[in-house]
Amino acid sequence: MPSPTWQTDLSVAQTLLKAKEIADFCTANAAATEAKGTFPVPEFELIAQSGLLAVPLLPKWGGLGLGIDANLTYELLMLLKQIGRGNLAVGRIYEGHVNALQLIQTFGSEEQIAAYAEDARDRHYIFGVWNAEAGDGVKVIPLENGGAKLEGSKTFCSGASYVQRPFVNGALPDGKWQMCIVPMEQVATVSDPSWWQPPGMRATVSYKIDFTGVELDAHYLIGQPDEYNRQPWLSGGAIRFAAVQLGGAEALFNMTRDFLRSLQRTSDPYQEMRLGQIAIALESGHQWLRSVADLMANYHPIFGGSPQADSPDADRIVTYANMVRTAIEQICMDTIQHAERSIGTRGLLPPQPMERVIRDLTIYLRQPAYDGTLRSVGKYALSSDRMADELWS
Repeated sequence: MPSPTWQTDLSVAQTLLKAKEIADFCTANAAATEAKGTFPVPEFELIAQSGLLAVPLLPKWGGLGLGIDANLTYELLMLLKQIGRGNLAVGRIYEGHVNALQLIQTFGSEEQIAAYAEDARDRHYIFGVWNAEAGDGVKVIPLENGGAKLEGSKTFCSGASYVQRPFVNGALPDGKWQMCIVPMEQVATVSDPSWWQPPGMRATVSYKIDFTGVELDAHYLIGQPDEYNRQPWLSGGAIRFAAVQLGGAEALFNMTRDFLRSLQRTSDPYQEMRLGQIAIALESGHQWLRSVADLMANYHPIFGGSPQADSPDADRIVTYANMVRTAIEQICMDTIQHAERSIGTRGLLPPQPMERVIRDLTIYLRQPAYDGTLRSVGKYALSSDRMADELWS
């Protein structure tokens, strides 16, 4: 009997248009969502209704392959940038959804991919990757039936209580890292909302969650031990959150310009200079995204390559992704500084939207291991015999 096939009604171009519409809605609703500090429910209802929860799936599973088809890397980054422009908290959670489906399609079995594709495509489940932890991190204890029992907690669980299929990875007894998906509606966990009291990104509801006692059958264990840490998938994925962050910087540019127009200060030469600096920085960010998308597309047809083989070029992909990440972080920080100088104290007071975007973007930019990321770029450059214009070719 032939396997069933699914086909989305969306094209890539239509998806990007829908992303723009969703971003506009997110912008209009962001203040209300942030004030409550609750999950952006209407935003994700719209994302689900628009088919965007399924587009990260390959066409054979009813999607477009955004996030797994390397030839569509640029389109994926533009999609993420648009969602980030609308609301960075929404962008953070949606990027985690894309990441999770990429991991499943890369390291999962056909049976697992089919089941989780149905969850995203038909049930509109939101996926995520909850990998951060503190001293009481998650331990994965193998069971005789091939499944596992979890002990310990995860921190920064973005979308807590709303993400139905998060990756909750943990250490096996031998120290290796095992990817696990937890069916949240089927298990009992303990959530700690008091742990999440940030100045920004409140709507991500990134709580601490204790998974002690959760038992999973083998269906929920993805890939082989330590495959989560394989390169270039692990570090190469940083380009996704960098695209969301650049969208936040775009939003700040748009809001700053609107604010100056409302005060009739657009002809001031110093304001012109600052907005010019932001425009140059944003265009630089776009060029970084275009370049890394081309690099990914030329590397392998599937994002990160085939997991069945190691690639001698993985370091090059990881290093370039690290450059994109650090460059866009600086672009966003420069945009914040120029915007703050342009809008002054008045523009930094609620209910001005720039105040919220600056807080959200500042928190989101604090991704881990910045120094190590930057060092890896220098290490790669110093160890190569290629001339500067050939380092990435």
